[in-house]
Amino acid sequence: MSIDLTSEDNSNTVRKSGWFELIRKEDWWAVWIGLFLVLTGILFWTTGHSIKVLTAQIPRWTDFQTLGGALSSHAGSTILLFVTYLILFSITAAFLRIKVGQFAAGFTLLFIISVAINIFSSWGWAQQYNLEAPIVALAIGLIAGNLIPLSGWFSSALRTELYVKVGIVLLGATLPFTLIIQAGPVAFLQATVIAVITFFVIYFAGTRWFGLDKHFAATLGVGGSVCGVSAAIAVGGAIKAKKEHVSISISLVVIWAVAAIFLLTFLIKLLGIPAGPAGAWIGTSEFADAAGVTAASSFGDHALNSFTLIKVIGRDIFIGVWAFILAFISITFWENKKSGTKADASEIWHRFPKFIIGFFAASILLTIFIAANSASGRAVINTDVIAPIKEFRTWAFTFTFLSIGLTTRFKELTSFGWRPFAAFSTGAVVNIILGYVLSVLVLQNFWASL
Repeated sequence: MSIDLTSEDNSNTVRKSGWFELIRKEDWWAVWIGLFLVLTGILFWTTGHSIKVLTAQIPRWTDFQTLGGALSSHAGSTILLFVTYLILFSITAAFLRIKVGQFAAGFTLLFIISVAINIFSSWGWAQQYNLEAPIVALAIGLIAGNLIPLSGWFSSALRTELYVKVGIVLLGATLPFTLIIQAGPVAFLQATVIAVITFFVIYFAGTRWFGLDKHFAATLGVGGSVCGVSAAIAVGGAIKAKKEHVSISISLVVIWAVAAIFLLTFLIKLLGIPAGPAGAWIGTSEFADAAGVTAASSFGDHALNSFTLIKVIGRDIFIGVWAFILAFISITFWENKKSGTKADASEIWHRFPKFIIGFFAASILLTIFIAANSASGRAVINTDVIAPIKEFRTWAFTFTFLSIGLTTRFKELTSFGWRPFAAFSTGAVVNIILGYVLSVLVLQNFWASL
């Protein structure tokens, strides 16, 4: 995972790949898939139809007779949903050089399990005890993934990052751009304050208290403060951290991200925190997009919106900037010998999470489309375009939750010493506390009224 991002050879490779990366990068395929579904929804509506024919929402049921009727009436849309996602993801797999046959077989099984989870979560008894699909999917994934050996063909379909990025692009289509403009500055300020504090806490604890290498401590710091796995990989490569240090940072992010899903969900319900502030707290204090979406989805669209504003606008968007700044510091102050390298500002773009472009594009596209129609037309658009896109988003996130659980191995996450864990955990605790103070105490009214 540790790659030389500042060497001349690597820079030339990146420049040569230019347009080629548009079809070879997972981030870009998340953009293409998300925008394709959004544009399809608009096209269907303009021709007098609705994309909801391609989506499947399993209604609440209390007995098997009701369930049978619901499944029968939604069988066609469920099959169309499966075929749509299978085609789009299989095309992506082909360009990402994943064996398409294995991926298709694995995704078929993943989809079947996702349907079963949604059926269970729609059960009246499950809803009575708040057993939402995200938590159920994660729990089943964790149990199955750690007890049952997974075949290679199935593992090839567990593309957590792809699914969550597609979901985030689709989330942009359901989040008005005017809302992003309104809340963006506050989200950016809140996230920046906590990100900077968390980074320095982890870095200070790692270097001063636990004797970690500066490069290692910096990689841990961005993993716990900016954007989890993606930030650890980007910054680890930019500052030439040892690949085992990047791997340990990723493992710690996964451990805390999964733990935070249950911890934050429990605390929010225990304290009775409203959805808006709850989502902001999750967006501020979760360590990975997929895990944050899992937690925020449990509290509805309001929480998911505030989570996204904090996590995407406040944290994800600046991965490239952090990589550039720390690469400059590493080369200028940490390197003992002059290596002839220099920090290249183009790394800000190379490391920028491209799926965020899709998020903004989808938001702008739908906002303009809605504004161009009458008030009566907007109500129909909400039913025939936005609601189905939300269903596509929900299924993409379900694939994400399952993939997180199925790919998390508890044994592998305990293979490192206590010092990195202690340093990261110190920052994680500070992060969660500060996140609560800002989201629930200081800015509660803002996030609640969003």
